[in-house]
Amino acid sequence: MKYRKLGRTGLTVSEVSLGTWAFGSPSIYGSVDSSEAHRAIRGALDAGITFFDTAPLYGTKEADGIAEQVLGAGLGADRDKVTIATKFGRYHSRVHTNELFDGETLVWSVEQSLKRLGTDRIDVLFFHSPTHPDKINDNVWAAMDKLKQSGKVRFVGTSTGFIEHTGEMTKMWAKEGRIDVAQIAYSLTYREWEPILNELGSLGVGIVARESLANGFLAGVFNKDTVFPAGSLNSRYSREEIIERVETTDRYKALLVRKDIQSMAQAAMRWVIDNPYVTTVLSGSRKLDEILDCARASDAAPFTAEELAEARRLHVKDFSPA
Repeated sequence: MKYRKLGRTGLTVSEVSLGTWAFGSPSIYGSVDSSEAHRAIRGALDAGITFFDTAPLYGTKEADGIAEQVLGAGLGADRDKVTIATKFGRYHSRVHTNELFDGETLVWSVEQSLKRLGTDRIDVLFFHSPTHPDKINDNVWAAMDKLKQSGKVRFVGTSTGFIEHTGEMTKMWAKEGRIDVAQIAYSLTYREWEPILNELGSLGVGIVARESLANGFLAGVFNKDTVFPAGSLNSRYSREEIIERVETTDRYKALLVRKDIQSMAQAAMRWVIDNPYVTTVLSGSRKLDEILDCARASDAAPFTAEELAEARRLHVKDFSPA
């Protein structure tokens, strides 16, 4: 595993990191046995992964933050060896579950996250995918400053949502020094944010890439006849779009899988890492063997200029992220 600086935070993190949505959202990913989850987290640590991403929303209608609890228990005494990122603004437990970006909610959310994680500080706190600047209450910034002064929050980021509504806001926050990190959906098949991603990186903002396996399609594990369980993220796609996504993946596989990149998942992760402005790319799997497969992308040689140019030629459309 190789490591990079997380932008102007100065934190050093692994090039491949672990997202925990699948550990806390049984309605989407199916139930996860706690021992299986802890094994995955411990295995990720052993593989050199040092950045872990979670959120209060990664839970159920009955309980927020299941993934936070699982992560905290899995890390145990090794918490100080890693960087933990969580989020605020979206919840299951409140009547209005989405986009509560105000000072009171922020303070409450951080306190709850700290308890669930079993820690005294959050290394990176993300706004959880705001959809419009109007959703942000001005009092959130004073509350954030107090949390930073207390040491409960070290650095601030935003997990980006719709580019047409929040792209300019994200750039403004970066230029004003309001955020230190941005989490952005970015993959071989979704590159809409790439110009802004590169601009943020040039400003010293650390970039965390998410959804880089395109909800499993870029892992190469689906075929044209795959039927997704009702309620899962991929169940919303028509048969025609499933076929198109699978055929696109097959074209990338033929180009990018090679001797030292032995799976499509590794190729997809390596392609993201090859962007010099990306600090780390999230694996969202709950299975240890899949996490380890993604982790190997860090040790693979970068793609050649010719391979990258051909991969760019193959990109004819963006497929929507989750």
